Amino acid sequence: MNTPTPPQSVTENSLSAARRVYLALRQRIVGMDMLPGTRVVERDIAEEFGTSRTPVHEAVQRLADEGLIEVIPRSGTFVARIPLDALEEANLVRHALELAIIEKAATRATPEDAVRLHAILQEQAVAIAASDFHAFHRTDEQFHAALASMSGCPGVWPIIQQAKTQMDRYRQLTLPLAGRMAGVLEEHRAVVAAIEARDPARAAGAMREHLDHVMPVLEITRKLRPDFFISHLDD
Repeated sequence: MNTPTPPQSVTENSLSAARRVYLALRQRIVGMDMLPGTRVVERDIAEEFGTSRTPVHEAVQRLADEGLIEVIPRSGTFVARIPLDALEEANLVRHALELAIIEKAATRATPEDAVRLHAILQEQAVAIAASDFHAFHRTDEQFHAALASMSGCPGVWPIIQQAKTQMDRYRQLTLPLAGRMAGVLEEHRAVVAAIEARDPARAAGAMREHLDHVMPVLEITRKLRPDFFISHLDD
């Protein structure tokens, strides 16, 4: 006779719902589907996800701890603006780790790894043709994660992802700029060519050039949407 599965406790159900809401809201915020300054109404979110207010509140608090949501007393809860100071810090962390990864990848990559990278580049070309910014960003993440994997240090990629959370929001704003996605694709191709040549120094140079192009367009983006950003100088 089959033993019935014991029902989940209220606490387990709450944790599961809180994680589901957290992951969905986080994706929307980082993907800029929920723009900086958007009011976050817990009641509406609970209705959307078919859950109580408790797991929604837990998810919102977790996102607030990550700097993605801002709770303003007597005003409300909003999607946080992008902190300019954090972008510079994230860029430094990403540079250090990605340059270390790429040198290892250039010495360890196999022909199969090169095929995998070219497949990702093709997906990026398709995303550009379709003007699909989300698809392009997704394949960009796949490209850099693949480099970490073939370097033999896959655990470094989650660290980079966590460090560049705010930068990812900013990068979503840059993708619609004329020529931006095409430029990124060409930079990726230069990285892949260096890896195929098994040239660590060349690969590091190509990656450095790629990463150095992230911040210069910040001022352009900030001028287009100044309401999306905040600096400690504004405090």
